[in-house]
This record gives sequence, structure tokens and C-alpha cells, in this order.
Amino acid sequence: MKIAAFNVENLFDRAKAFNADDPTAHQQVLDDHAELNKLFELPVYTAAAKARMLELIERLGMLHRDQGRADTFTQIRKIRGQLIRRPRDPAEPREIVANGRDDWVGWVELKTETVDETAMLMTAKVIAEVAADVLAVIEAESRPVLKAFQTFMAEKLNLPETYRHLMIIDGNDDRGIDVGLASRDGFPIGTVRSHVDDLKPDGFPVFSRDCPEYEITTPSGAKVLVLPNHFKSKFGGNDPVSRAKRLAQSNAVVSFYNRLRAEGVDNIVVLGDLNDTPDSAELAPLLQQTDLKDASDHPNFTDFEFNVQNGHLGIGTYDLGNDGSKIDYLLLSPSLFAKVTAGGLFRKGAWPGSRPARWVTYPELKRRHHAASDHHLIWAEINI
Repeated sequence: MKIAAFNVENLFDRAKAFNADDPTAHQQVLDDHAELNKLFELPVYTAAAKARMLELIERLGMLHRDQGRADTFTQIRKIRGQLIRRPRDPAEPREIVANGRDDWVGWVELKTETVDETAMLMTAKVIAEVAADVLAVIEAESRPVLKAFQTFMAEKLNLPETYRHLMIIDGNDDRGIDVGLASRDGFPIGTVRSHVDDLKPDGFPVFSRDCPEYEITTPSGAKVLVLPNHFKSKFGGNDPVSRAKRLAQSNAVVSFYNRLRAEGVDNIVVLGDLNDTPDSAELAPLLQQTDLKDASDHPNFTDFEFNVQNGHLGIGTYDLGNDGSKIDYLLLSPSLFAKVTAGGLFRKGAWPGSRPARWVTYPELKRRHHAASDHHLIWAEINI
């Protein structure tokens, strides 16, 4: 069985702020977007908080209308209640009329636009060339989109078959970016268990998206429990709230893993974008307090496609692959780790940086925003 995880950063629609050659071009937009959403979550909106909200709303180009201008990167999504009063006379000041989180329901979201077709082609090529039997897809828009992408892959790459089984459960991310699973014919998805409604003691959801449990049956009849994940991001700042949420997510996954082991399940995979490094306190429960093994620590995990430079080991899974940017994981229970025959990071669809390039890329990849993703696909072959 070849299993892989890939944060595709959306298949057909991607946030406009991310579609730039310079990854820092719209960092202020991302920072303002994150700060404004945090302010919206305050139980009480003080005068200072309201003033800051108006400042950020104006800077993001949404002072006069929720949708912003055509050239803006964000919009206010209001479900009910009223956040802001906008007099018809543009000379009159705008005013935050909501006095706290309970007065309205909504958020500020990043506008999306169609992903560049070259980037979509790069994603298709990466997935097709790796040819995993089981693929955890991180940041996919929906199951219909994942199905449509199979058609895109088949047509663009002239593939006789793609993935037979596809499953995505809508999660907690308001942007509609979820974690799903794709598996080939012969690897059917059986029982599915969602944790989208699990709550922390404060009453808020544990998971930023979800941590579904998928039961896969291999052609040999073996059962494998696959738990795809996408932990809380560091975008907008790695503040104590973000770190606490990742720690809570890590602890929750540990509890699922321990329950499965207690039920007699031996073959378990925890994989995906955990948004933190191996030495972080947030991932310590998973990496140090269970018997899960990181596939990248296996002696057969050797295929990095990385021109080692300046002492780098080439184990990073994000951006330029630097060692300190390992945030995507493939964690295996001991029974599976013992059966790893090969593994690595697939980078041909990722931007390789300045010359000399750190890895070989597809010839169509000529600009950063043509990359399949900022993440590198992680995979392992398991003789099960």
C-alpha cells in the first residue's frame, strides 16, 4: 500500500492574496484579516476594539460595503445581525453598532479566484505521478470539487483511471477548506467517524477543520485506520491562542489513537499538515507521548529529490524544504512502521527557489504562483 498526504491549497479556487509570485506581497492583508477575525470573537466590543475594527475594515477596503472593492482581497460575510452602520451620505462616519459577539454572526473571509491552470496541472501531475493508493487531501474545497478534479486529471493527463473512492466531510473552517481521503479501486473506504462537533472545555470546536477516522480495507483484507489532519495555522501570528488550539488538537488525536489501540486496532496512520515542527510543545503529545512513529525517521525513507546544500538534510515539507519547515507528517503505528519499504517527499510541483534549484521541477513550472502548492507531498510504501 502506498499512502500519501498532500496539502493542495485548494484545487480550483484559491485565496487571491496567495496568488502572487512574492509570498510576502499580501502579508499585511493576511495579518489584518487574522486580527479582524480575532476582534470579532470578543464577547464585548469596547470603544478601543470598535475603533480598531473600523481601522482594519477601512484598510482592507470594506468600509463602504461588505464585499469591498473589485480590487480588494477580503469581504465581510454576515449571516445575521448587524455589525456596521453605513449612512447613505459617504461623508458621515461609519460606526460599529454590534456591542459583542452575541449581537451578530459573521466573519471576514479571504476572497477567492480561480487557480491558475498551470498550478492545477502541477497538482494533477504530482498526484498522478506519485500514484498513491490512499491519499489524504488537505485543503480541498468539497467532495464535488474533488470529483471534478478527477475528471480534470483524466482529461489533461490522459489517465485510464483516477481515484475510485472519495470522501470529504464539511469541517469547521468558514472558508470551506476541508480534509478528505481518496483511495483507488481495491482500497474501499468503510466506516467513517467525524469529530467535527467535538468541543474544548471553553465550548469552541477542537478542530479547525476536522479529524475524521476512515477505515480502509486493502486488497489483502487488512484494515487500516487513517486519520487525516490539518491543525491550526500560524498565519496571522503564532499567538498563545493558536498554540493552545494546536495543543488541544494534538491531545485530541492522541485520545483517538489510544482508544483505537485499546479496541485492538493495530494499523493506524495519522497524517497531514500539523502546522508545527517536531520540536514544538504543541506536537509533543503526538510525537513523544505515543508509540506513533514518524515515517521520515525510517531508514527506507530516502527519496527527497533535494540537492543538499549548506548542511541541509532536505527534510522540510514546506516552501523551500529547509529543515526547520517540517510541518507535514505521516505518523504510523508500530506495526505499520515496521513494514515501510520506501518513502520520501515529492517536490517536482513545488517552487524550487533561486538557482541552482534545490530539486527538479516539471518544465511548466516557471513562476512561483504556478506551483501545485507550498507544501511537499509526503509518502510511504507499506508492505501490508
